[in-house]
Amino acid sequence: MNDFDGLSALVTGGASGIGAATAALLADRGARVAVADLSASSDPQHLSVGCDVTSRASVEAAVAATVDAFGGLDVVINNAGIGAVGDVTANDDQEWRRLLDVNVVGMARVAAAAMAALRRSEHAAMVLTSSVVATLGVPGRAAYAASKGAVQALALAMAADHVREGIRVNCVAPGTTDTPWVGRLLAGADDPDAASAALRARQPLGRLVSADEVALSIAYLASPLSGSTTGTILTVDGGMANLRLPT
Repeated sequence: MNDFDGLSALVTGGASGIGAATAALLADRGARVAVADLSASSDPQHLSVGCDVTSRASVEAAVAATVDAFGGLDVVINNAGIGAVGDVTANDDQEWRRLLDVNVVGMARVAAAAMAALRRSEHAAMVLTSSVVATLGVPGRAAYAASKGAVQALALAMAADHVREGIRVNCVAPGTTDTPWVGRLLAGADDPDAASAALRARQPLGRLVSADEVALSIAYLASPLSGSTTGTILTVDGGMANLRLPT
């Protein structure tokens, strides 16, 4: 497919996991891609831009560098985020502030910095990465779930604010995905094999979601071919949210 031919895209958190898979897919489908991350992108076909989403100055500089390099900006994949584990007693105020600053305010900073360029695009689209735990009660994810619920609310609010400007805003909600963060989570478990089996078992397909599968859903939402899709939360979770199978 070449549905992104001639378009420019910015992917935050694009150096690994879902972000890296999305950046590669968009480039394969014709986009010029800038990867904005604390770490440099390992893919030479991308423009690698250093970016700390907790800093408005850093975000604005990353967006400006992308616009300067590509002559505009059409697609923003608002993907950068961090995880947290534990119930509501597990994370102190500092960790709550850090999580919300990265996962929620960070996305707002990126959106605000990109808005002027998106208003000049004929195919403006933004996709935010949330999580299925935003709407499901999953044990041990209190702070993370709260942040991702806020991401979904932010996506819908921005979709309403900017639809008349021709800017589409959507959100993807992955299930447990095979990413480096999940890998680190499992490595730190008392019994990594049992923890891995439990994560696979809670998704009806019986396996983790792949980063490439999430990337395909993000590309669908961002593509000009989906010009009537806005204000949508697309779940990619192996059936976790909606299927109840007999045991």
